Amino acid sequence: MGAIDYASATSLPGMFFDQAGKFGDRPFLWRKVNKTWTSLSWAETAGRANLLARGLQAMGVERGDRIILVSENRPEWLIADIATMAAGAVCVPAYTTNTVADHLHLLNNSRARFVIVSTRALADRVIAAALSCNRAPVIIAMDMLGLSQNPGIEFRAWDDVMALGAAHADSVPDLLGSIKRSDPACVIYTSGTGGAPKGVVLSHGAILCNCKGAHDIIAMIGLGEEVFLSFLPLSHSYEHTAGQFFPISIGAQIYYAESIEQLAANMMEVHPTIMTAVPRLYELMRTRILKGIERSGRIKPALFRKAVAIGSKRYQTPEKLTLLDRMIDVVVDILVRRKVAGRFGGRLKAMVSGGAPLNFEVGLFFTALKVPILQGYGQTEAAPVISCNLPGKVKLQSVGPALPGVEVRIAEDGEILVRGELIMSGYWDDPDTTRETIRDGWLHTGDIGRIDEDGYIQITDRKKDIIVNSGGDNISPQRVEGLLTLQNEIAQAMVYGDRRPHLVALLVPDADQAVSWAAKNGKPADLSVLVTDSAFRRHIADAIDRVNRNLSPIEKIRRFLLTDEMFTVNNEMSTPTLKIRRHVIVKKYGSALNELYEDRRS
Repeated sequence: MGAIDYASATSLPGMFFDQAGKFGDRPFLWRKVNKTWTSLSWAETAGRANLLARGLQAMGVERGDRIILVSENRPEWLIADIATMAAGAVCVPAYTTNTVADHLHLLNNSRARFVIVSTRALADRVIAAALSCNRAPVIIAMDMLGLSQNPGIEFRAWDDVMALGAAHADSVPDLLGSIKRSDPACVIYTSGTGGAPKGVVLSHGAILCNCKGAHDIIAMIGLGEEVFLSFLPLSHSYEHTAGQFFPISIGAQIYYAESIEQLAANMMEVHPTIMTAVPRLYELMRTRILKGIERSGRIKPALFRKAVAIGSKRYQTPEKLTLLDRMIDVVVDILVRRKVAGRFGGRLKAMVSGGAPLNFEVGLFFTALKVPILQGYGQTEAAPVISCNLPGKVKLQSVGPALPGVEVRIAEDGEILVRGELIMSGYWDDPDTTRETIRDGWLHTGDIGRIDEDGYIQITDRKKDIIVNSGGDNISPQRVEGLLTLQNEIAQAMVYGDRRPHLVALLVPDADQAVSWAAKNGKPADLSVLVTDSAFRRHIADAIDRVNRNLSPIEKIRRFLLTDEMFTVNNEMSTPTLKIRRHVIVKKYGSALNELYEDRRS
């Protein structure tokens, strides 16, 4: 087993180079090239990271500088991340879905001097932001950008920076020796309640603390020659820690999936032993499996349903399993569950679910099929994992006990508080919000919950108004609602989509504008009638389309519900300061909003 000594590790790049020295020519990073999986060894990866770090130093990168990284998952992502830290700088991962405005905010807020970007498509948005920011950064391109004219920004090719590094003195080992666990490793931006992303500063020690906790949990199953399949964006703190640095810490191999569309095929090719996933993946897999079963005749669906039914019974009420149940269970293990395991590659020890709450029914479905799902809980401010269910003692309605070395307690108002090395150093350049979030050493998570007799955490509510979709993305509903209500056609809006694949909205049309539209279109000037009129709905849809054009993919409103009832203080749907009361609105309209996810016509 190749796990590091977590207590003595002082930095993430130091940990990586130590592991590379240990494993040498063994394969480490895998990607598909011309339909064939090809690998980089530990030694090759370390050599490239060292040269890139030296190249960055030759270009003037100084200790503490921020370097933004914009790339899809690929070996160069890890190399750039390690090299940035090995050069003494701080990595700022950015989502590949970022808009120009998002990149502009990151550039101005982080004051980054350099951006490392992969492809031309991603570079176009970075360049547009760089041309408008306070100080244009130097852009380092992994791929050839093929620009016909330089827009007035300094560009460097990835290979050229490597060549600079080869001619530059190697001070990387000395610099690595000077990094402390408390030093900043990265700044990961996450949505705030006001919509402007906040930069979460995570130390080397915070991420190492997470890796140690993950190691202790997976070690309960048994660690060996582990293989990870990486497909969640590495810009997300969850994959950044659990899908990159944790595998490094145990000497595992990492395969980069071709795409979400190819994930099922990649699993059968790669045979991963550990995967990190978000609930949305399980939802999609469940749907795909059920559709496939229903198309397979009569016998297979019956056997499959029996496997799920008995497996669910085994988990929920094992004492009620009859002798016949147990006999059938052995049969469906061979005929059903073994085939399901094959779809996941056949070697899975654990699929860790995080980033958003896992629906109980989805979790029960896979548990019944003996797919080993461990649901965890965390947030970017905690590097990000706080707790996780334990192998052999999974409670589907909980997120497990706190990781080793992590303290969790419940405040008087029910809020979950966390303390330990894993919590962030603070929000970048935002001491006021930092003081509000970390008080007396305790991270205030904004989540409401309780701790059961076994120390397992159950989350019951969210104190802060952040939507976490089933893909694990954080979305500020106030930002989207604010843009919707700027439209003349819309008076009030509530965005909905927690634990869901996309956003929907409940809208109150503007009464005066509706009356004007009705007069022009020969319709009755009655809002209660208009909200059911198909032409009026198309009129509102046009307003939503205008808003969607300026939103990122995860923020777009896909469907909507209209109501003629205003959110007021009298019906308790609004506060005196005109802030909507979500829980009251959801109590009344929740069922109708949920139906939007089933009704494809809306």
